[in-house]
Amino acid sequence: MKFLSNVLAVIVGLLVFWVLAFFIIAGIIAISAGSQEVTVKENSLLHINLNGVNIVERAPEDDFSLPPLPFLGEVANVGLNQILNAIEAAEENEDIKGIYLESGLIAAGQSHILEIRKALEDFKDSGKFIVAYGEYFSESGYFLCSVANEIYLNPIGDLEFNGFAANSIFLKGLFEKIEVKPVIFRVGEFKSAIEPFILEKMSEENRLQTSVYLEDLNEVLVAEVARSRMIPEDKVQEINDNMLVRTSQDAVDLGLVDALWYDDQVKNKLREKLGLEEDDDINSINISGLNQTTKEKNRLSRNQIAIIMADGEIVGGNAPNQISSEVFLKEIRKARKNEDVKAIVLRVNSPGGSAVASEVIWRELSEAQKEKPLIVSMSNYAASGGYYIAAAADTIVAQPNTITGSIGVFGIMFNTQGLLNNKLGITTDAVSTGTYSDFLNPTKEMSENEMAIMQNSVEKIYDTFINRVAEGRGMSREQVIEVAGGRVWSGKRAKEAGLVDVLGDFKDAIGIAAKKAGLDEDYRVVMYPKQKSLLEQLLSDFGADVQGTYQRITMGYSYELFQTLERVNRLQGKMTILPFQLEID
Repeated sequence: MKFLSNVLAVIVGLLVFWVLAFFIIAGIIAISAGSQEVTVKENSLLHINLNGVNIVERAPEDDFSLPPLPFLGEVANVGLNQILNAIEAAEENEDIKGIYLESGLIAAGQSHILEIRKALEDFKDSGKFIVAYGEYFSESGYFLCSVANEIYLNPIGDLEFNGFAANSIFLKGLFEKIEVKPVIFRVGEFKSAIEPFILEKMSEENRLQTSVYLEDLNEVLVAEVARSRMIPEDKVQEINDNMLVRTSQDAVDLGLVDALWYDDQVKNKLREKLGLEEDDDINSINISGLNQTTKEKNRLSRNQIAIIMADGEIVGGNAPNQISSEVFLKEIRKARKNEDVKAIVLRVNSPGGSAVASEVIWRELSEAQKEKPLIVSMSNYAASGGYYIAAAADTIVAQPNTITGSIGVFGIMFNTQGLLNNKLGITTDAVSTGTYSDFLNPTKEMSENEMAIMQNSVEKIYDTFINRVAEGRGMSREQVIEVAGGRVWSGKRAKEAGLVDVLGDFKDAIGIAAKKAGLDEDYRVVMYPKQKSLLEQLLSDFGADVQGTYQRITMGYSYELFQTLERVNRLQGKMTILPFQLEID
């Protein structure tokens, strides 16, 4: 026990140390930032280094570009908004001549990558150059870097280019061993979110839909790479299908990279492009620095387009870092009642969640749509509950590689009687006043009548979901049912099915909103909900990150399974959510 106490004392001491260190560092940086104005030097590069970075929808605007601190998370987050703003600023700044791009190892959704690529293409079209370098390129990292004018790979580096795979964890065997019985209620043969509880592998329906949308995502990647690298698309497809890049030299021979160079050789190439001598310093600025030099466009304009950021799972109440119905109801209402807000853009990056919370948010959005143009911009995911809340929009904009649809509902309860009685030796008893007083009691078998009640409830929610989509999309119930059933679609196929209006990005959605509101260039965008500062974000996440880090250390490889079981617990009830624990790589 004394040893354990000493270990805990050390842990607490380290935590206190790092908290104090954080405040000291933050204070020093804040003082420095306040006294020194960031400027862009002549003949500079924008250095975009996304190696080991997680791309999120939105990050604090006052990000000081601190590296990840111990017990405060392992991976740095960078907001898509920050990246796009910096690229646009670099395009407009005459002192910036090019971009040096490093993103060989990047954690980002396919839609995010496509948006960044589009911004980089606009940058190139302005006459400026992009040079990319990596010691290793993951598939996503290469997808992004392939937009560059020139790509260089380390001589003993690797390039992954072999297509996508989707992996799911199945828990049926675990539940059988611990004698927990999942009780499932669903509507839609493609509603595969419940499959991990009752199957040991994918159903044929789920395998079909997964295969189709993975092919669609891969098709986008192949087409974009072929266009950027000026290689015939069928040749790029062959390289991708057969993993023909197996050595670094293969990448050169097949035209996916320009040469095998070391870092110093790439830097010399950059000097050459900037017209510098061999020993001259390269002036560069990073994303955060460049964004500090730019000012909000039309910041004095009274005309506003409200951007409502719906990022995460849809839940009830006011849970942090999620699409919480209580919080979003207030934010949507605030934008609706603000006379300066002329249009609303709902940015959705969500696999769905609670059916009730989705309905609450949909209702408030539908009220807003009656008064102002409402445009939806779909990000990586806008499926199930994510599509539910999108259905109220005038116009839905999605990327061709967005994952959307999944119009279906499921309910799940767990009968733990076997676990308690047979594994733990625990018995329970109850007294009730009515036939259904202990309805949904997890320590007993559900009766046929109870199961019928639950199934009817799920079907009623599905019926409501169908009606919401039919009303919002101007489709008949029959047309919606034909593309519903819980089936997941790529943005490209969703447009063909009538679930999406326009294939485009966030910028396109804002442009549509401005046009519908009758605005020219005289408007500014305002973000809802208000973004926390970096300090507020770190402090609010501190406890969770400490706990998560400790669990990773103590549980090792079991940590992912633990997270899966935690999510099982959250999913009890009636849900509209994407296939469970889906991982695409």
